[in-house]
Amino acid sequence: MPKFAHQYWQIIALLIGVLYTLAFAPFNYAYLAPISLSLLFFSWQNTSPNLSFLIGYFFGIGSFGLGISWVYISLHDYGGANSLTACFISLLCVLFWGVFPGMAGYISAKTQLNRNAKVSAISLPVVWILVEYLRGELVLNGFPWLQIAYAQLDSPLAGYIPVVGAYGTGLIVALTASGVVCIAQMPKYRIQLLVILISTWGLGAALKTVEWTQTQGDPLKISLLQGNLTQDQKWLPENKAKTLLWYKTATEAHWDSALIIWPETAVPAYLSEVNDGFIQPLNLEAQQHHATVVVSLPIKGEAVDERFNAVMTLGEESGIYKKRHLLPFGEYLPLQPLSGFVLNRLSIKLRQFTAGELTQPLLKASGYAFITTICYEDAFGQIGLINIDKAAFLINVTNDAWFGDSIEPHQHLQLARMRALETGRYLLRATNTGVTAIVDAKGKIVQQAPLFKTTVLTNYIAPMTGLTPYARLGDKPTIIVLIALFFMLIWLTKQANKAIRNNKLADAL
Repeated sequence: MPKFAHQYWQIIALLIGVLYTLAFAPFNYAYLAPISLSLLFFSWQNTSPNLSFLIGYFFGIGSFGLGISWVYISLHDYGGANSLTACFISLLCVLFWGVFPGMAGYISAKTQLNRNAKVSAISLPVVWILVEYLRGELVLNGFPWLQIAYAQLDSPLAGYIPVVGAYGTGLIVALTASGVVCIAQMPKYRIQLLVILISTWGLGAALKTVEWTQTQGDPLKISLLQGNLTQDQKWLPENKAKTLLWYKTATEAHWDSALIIWPETAVPAYLSEVNDGFIQPLNLEAQQHHATVVVSLPIKGEAVDERFNAVMTLGEESGIYKKRHLLPFGEYLPLQPLSGFVLNRLSIKLRQFTAGELTQPLLKASGYAFITTICYEDAFGQIGLINIDKAAFLINVTNDAWFGDSIEPHQHLQLARMRALETGRYLLRATNTGVTAIVDAKGKIVQQAPLFKTTVLTNYIAPMTGLTPYARLGDKPTIIVLIALFFMLIWLTKQANKAIRNNKLADAL
C-alpha cells in the first residue's frame, strides 16, 4: 500500500467499498466495479497478511454496509425485531460477509502472491473469484450478492456471460482491474497492456451480437400478476379472501393469455386449506380456456414437520415444483441449535421449510417445459441449468415485500437477469410488490412493473431452443481452471523465492 495511505487506510478502504457497491443496481455505475477493485488490488501489493486482511475487511464493510442495508428493514419492519436488535443483527451480517474480501487479501499476502507486480496481476483476480465462489456457493448455502460480474450486465463484458457465466466473467472484470494497476506501475508495458484491455472489451462487445439460442414455435402471450400486498398484511386472516379474489379476478380478465403467473406464496394458505374450494375450481377454468396458471403457495408434506415452498401449474398440464435451495434464516435455520436459541431469545420467530429434491420434472405450459425458481433460487446459475436443454423459458416467482422500498428488489432483479443471459432464454418474473419484469434472452428488460403498484404485465415472449456454451458446461471448467492457476502461481512464487535465496547465498560465499 502507498506510504501516504498507511494512517488513513481504514477510511480509504471503506470508501472504496462504497464505491464498489455503486456499480450495482439500482445505481448501475458499472465501470466503478473494475475501478474500485483496481484501487483495492493496488493497496494489497507488498503488504503483510494481517494488513491485507484489514484493508479487505474494511472494503467489505463499506460494500456490504451499503449493499445489504435492507437486512434492517426485513428484521425491523416485518420480522418483529426492535430497532436495537435489528441494528445489531444487521451489523453482524455486514461484519460477517465483510470477512470475505479480507480473506482474499490475506490469502494473497500469506502465499506471497502480492509480492511481484507481474504475478499479482493474475493471482489477485484468481484469488478474488475463488473467494467469491466460496461465498456465493458454499458458505451458509451461498450468498452471491454483490459478485462483480452482476454489475456488467449492460457493459461490453456482458458478451462473455453466455460463454463462461458469472464467475468466468467476474474473472475478466478482475483481470481488467489488475490490468489498470499494471498500466500505472509498469510504463514499459503500457501500450501492450492497453491493447490487451481494449481487445478484451472489444471481444466482449462482439460476443453480445452472437445468437446462441433460437426461437421455436409461435410467440406466447403471457400475463404476470403483481398483487402488491405488503408483508405485514399478507398473512392476516382478514385479508385472505380479498387476496384470493383479486388474483382470481385478475386471472379471469386475462384468459386470452396462454400463461398467467402469480408471485411467490400469492395464496396465503396451505394447499390443503384451499384446494377444494379455490384451487380445483380455478384449475377447471384454466382447462376450459386452454391456459396455464402458475400459482405459488405452501404445501404440507406427509411428515408432520414437512412444509414446502411450492409452485403449481393449473390447466391441461398440471404439476408441482418444490423449492430446492432454501434461504438461510428465512426458510431454515443453519448452525443449529445455536441460531434457533439466539433467535428465540430475541423473540424472532421464523417458519422453517423443507427443501425439495434437486432433480424434479419440469413444469409445462402450452406444450413447452420451463425452468422454475422460487425467490432467491434465481441467484444461483447452476440451479437453472438442470434440464435446461428441455426448457423453452424461465419462470421465477418472488416475494421481495420483506425488504420494503429498499435497494434489494432492484439488486434481486439484476441477479435474475443474469440467468436469462446465461441460458439464452426469456425470464418471466412475477413478484408480490415488485420488481415484476419480463427479461429477454439477452438479459434486457422488455417490460417492468413499478414497485408497490397493483399491476398486470401482459406481453409476448418467444420460446427458445439451443444451448449457450455456459448452459452446456456450467461453472465447473472455470472453477477448475482457477484452482489450477492458484496452485501453479504458488509453486512459481516459491520457486522464484528459492532462486533469490540461492543467489543471495552464492553472493555471500
